[in-house]
This record gives sequence, structure tokens and C-alpha cells, in this order.
Amino acid sequence: MKKFFKVMLGLLFGIVIIVGGYAAYVYLSYHRMADKVKLHPQNHRDSVLKTDTQYKALTFNIGYAAYPASYSFFMDGGKYSRAYSKASVEQDMAGITKAVRAENPTLAFFQEVDTNGDRSFHVNEVNWLRRSFADYSNVYAQNYDSAYLFYPLTRPIGSAKSGLVTLAKAKMTDSIRYSLPIDTDFNKFMDLDRAISVTHLPVENGKQLAVINLHLSAFTKNAKVRRAQINKLFAKMKAEAANGHYVIVAGDYNHDMLGDSPKVFGTTEKRENWTHPFPANQLPNGFRIVKNGLAAAKVPSVRANGTGYHPGKTYVSLIDGFLVSDNVSVQDVHVKYLGFKNSDHNPEVLTFKLDK
Repeated sequence: MKKFFKVMLGLLFGIVIIVGGYAAYVYLSYHRMADKVKLHPQNHRDSVLKTDTQYKALTFNIGYAAYPASYSFFMDGGKYSRAYSKASVEQDMAGITKAVRAENPTLAFFQEVDTNGDRSFHVNEVNWLRRSFADYSNVYAQNYDSAYLFYPLTRPIGSAKSGLVTLAKAKMTDSIRYSLPIDTDFNKFMDLDRAISVTHLPVENGKQLAVINLHLSAFTKNAKVRRAQINKLFAKMKAEAANGHYVIVAGDYNHDMLGDSPKVFGTTEKRENWTHPFPANQLPNGFRIVKNGLAAAKVPSVRANGTGYHPGKTYVSLIDGFLVSDNVSVQDVHVKYLGFKNSDHNPEVLTFKLDK
């Protein structure tokens, strides 16, 4: 009996050492990327944008190519933490790039693009986009570099490097990554780092188009963090406009961009952490949300991931889209319905002109 207790005590001690060592690894390896990091656009176009010319922009959260329509995610109450397989990631990337190519946008904004992740079977999705759109200038801004998360225990989500990709059929003069405020408690290990990228493209009249690519926090319950992220975004928008630039903001806001999506889509009025109404009434002067006709069209840009996608049953909303300055004229905006075939998001497409 004494020997048995010694063995059990030894096992318990070993478990404590392993768990303690892992906890130390997660905390000690945690780091935030520096604020205001200069990025290095890869230019494959020397052309400049023109005024009074119709252009198209597309924004697409690709969900690191791990979310086909049948997929459910553990943090939403679903089954899986990683993509089904490397082959499924490659299949989703092929479907995503095909859908974007069909739209032939002048500007394209992608979020949740992995460079190296256990969850995406180490497919370098940034390089995939660069190869697929080799005729576009591009810039990549890393959002986060997470430690290996040993959760859920049966199939850990692991580590991931992921970020934002911006493409343009025009020259990019410069780009900067700005960190956003995030949770400082344990939630920072799950919701991870956040950032925006601000990229400038020259316009024929001597001005510049400032394009901002973003992916705001999804899982934080902290209203102060959500507000602080919005405030920093608004400050950058105001600064760009004050410099005389045209401004387009695109991405995944993790806010209800219609303000009344539950009514539009006939869903529960209970708000998720990622469906609080976007504070449209606090937008800086000279900016607006582009939502012309989106409510009438009733095409969602995102689905809940507690289960696979079931049209008419799965919770949906509209959390992606565009903010523009008043010197950007909007011709059309719509969500391109893909049936959530290769991502838990549908892309949104904007047709616009830069005023003279």
C-alpha cells in the first residue's frame, strides 16, 4: 500500500510539473508585436489610381481556409479545433481564390490568413494568395503569433501565425501595421493579438488613397476593449482624412454593421460577443458605413459555427464591410453569396469612384 501511494504521489507530482511547465511556457512565450511597424509592400504594378473611374473592392475573412459549410468550431460550441486535413485547406484556398478571381477586384482585403499554423496544417496561405494574384501588388501585416495552445485536449488547436493581406492592381507606396488594444487577462491567449494595416496608393491628382485592413476582436466580453479598438481605428481614419487622403476601411469588424441584423435576418435578438451594433453614431465627421441595399438584399456575411451551416436555421449576421470617406463615391455594394462553401464568411464587394 505504501508503495502504491508513492507511485501515485510520483504521478501526481509529474502531472503538476508538466502542467506548471506548460503554463510557464505559455506565459513566458507570450508577446505582443510592436506598434507602428513599417511593412514592405511587394509591387507588381506601377500604375496609379484615377479619379472619376469605376473600381471594385472586395473584403473576405477566409477563416484560415478551415471552415467549409459542414465545419463547426469548438469555441462556438462545435466539434473541431483544426481544419479537417491539409487537403481540405488547399481545397478551400482554391475555392476562395476562384471566387475572388471571378469578381476581378481592383482592391482585395483578406483577414485570418495563416502563414504557419497547426490549425491550417501549415499551409502558407499568404504565399498562396501571392501566387494566385501575382499580377497584384500586395502587403502582409501579421496579426498574431500564438504559443502552442493545448486546448481542447483531444485535438489541440496548437500554434498559429496569422494576419491580414491587402492586394491592389496599383502601386503601393508604403504600409504600416498598428497594434490595437486587447484584453490583458487570460482571454488574451484565446482572442490573440489584433492590428490594422494602413496602406497608401497614389492617385493621379497628387492625393493618396489610404486603405485600412482590419480584423477586430471576436471573443472578448470586455466592452472597454471593443471601444478602445474602435477609438484607435477612428483616430487613424481622422488622421488620414486630415492629410487630404481618400480613405477606405475594409474587413471584419466583429460588430453588427447593419445595426439591426437580428431583425433583418430573423434571428434571436440575443447579442453575441461579435454582434454588438457598430457605433455608427460615433463615426468621425466625413465618414459613413456603406450599407446601401444590404438590409433589403438579406445576404449575410457570417455564420455561427456551433454547427455546420443549415440555411434558414443557422444564426447569421453581417459583420464585414466598408467605411469610406466622403470623397469616395459609392456605386454599389453587395455580399457575394457563396453559401459559406469555403469559409464561415461570405465576401462583400464595393464598387466605387474617387471624386475629383
